[in-house]
Amino acid sequence: MTCVKPEDLDLPSPGAVWNSLPLPGLMLNAEGRVVAMNDAAEVWLNMSRNSTIGKKLDGEPLAKKLRVVPSLMPLVTRVMGTDEALYQGDVQFEIGDRAGGHETRRAAVHAGPAAEPHDLVSLLLVPLTDAGLRYQSKAVKSAARSAIGMAEMLAHEIKNPLAGIRGAAQLMSMNATPEDREMADMIVSESRRIVALLDQVEKFGDTSAPHLRPVNIHDILENVRRSASVGFARDINMVPDYDPSLPPALADPDQLTQVCLNLVKNAAEALAHTERPTIRLHSFYDHTLRLPPDDDDPAGRALPLQIVIEDNGPGLPPAIADQIFEPFVSGRENGTGLGLALVSKIITDHGALIRVDSRPGRTSFRISLPKA
Repeated sequence: MTCVKPEDLDLPSPGAVWNSLPLPGLMLNAEGRVVAMNDAAEVWLNMSRNSTIGKKLDGEPLAKKLRVVPSLMPLVTRVMGTDEALYQGDVQFEIGDRAGGHETRRAAVHAGPAAEPHDLVSLLLVPLTDAGLRYQSKAVKSAARSAIGMAEMLAHEIKNPLAGIRGAAQLMSMNATPEDREMADMIVSESRRIVALLDQVEKFGDTSAPHLRPVNIHDILENVRRSASVGFARDINMVPDYDPSLPPALADPDQLTQVCLNLVKNAAEALAHTERPTIRLHSFYDHTLRLPPDDDDPAGRALPLQIVIEDNGPGLPPAIADQIFEPFVSGRENGTGLGLALVSKIITDHGALIRVDSRPGRTSFRISLPKA
């Protein structure tokens, strides 16, 4: 085994600010060797610079002191190859102690190209409080179940009298004056709109699991593209950009179609006043993306299959950008705010992820799915 000594490396000097950051920071080269670490990293990883620099982060020399799950090398390699900043949501660091035991710590890892020199990757670790995260997750799920139950009950109770109101208004319009008939028709129209809204609310109460099976995501995207092109997006340039080598995804085809159709419809509505409106349907493979580790999958479930629905519209309003997947949050004047909340629910039920990146001139929704 070749041993690389710190003096054999061309070590960078990240600067006083980087060294004094309160968050643990590391710099790795293309081989995955640690070439710099700040004071916070020494403390959090319980390893000194002298014993760490020059060694591979997931290599044998450090194995007794540190084990990283999942490995960060795919993340480092992708940053090296694309010059992009990437994010790994939950990484497990098994840190050794002098007694021969291990303490498990978790952190979100932000990876990006180092400013100087350019052939290094900078890793910033944001420690996670495991117990706090679990408690928060349970609290949120409990609150969501309560809200869903209440919404479902209210929707059911409101729809019954609405049916009677709509029927009475239709009867009134048959023998009414033109002016009264206009008012009756408005009652019928508004009643139907409320029923459609309540139908969406009731969908949140559907707790049945998705029917997962192998799905060709390009078949889904093409069906959505064709449907949109002859309907609500007939005046929009729909650009398919697929990776034909992708394997099948594990998904419910009907629900995934509903999700993609909803996202494309939202994009089309956002492009109403945009010159040369364009929606791009993009697919690609990203082997670095995983769900946080759990008891069923200690390494974190891999989500390598990516669907991106992107438009060149004005972007999300800054005031709601962080709450866009929450119920009743909408950027449209007459929007219900339920469409994206339902999309988020479906994707979560799949054990998958959805994220949004928005700025003026570009908004993209990215769905990350598991392989079948």
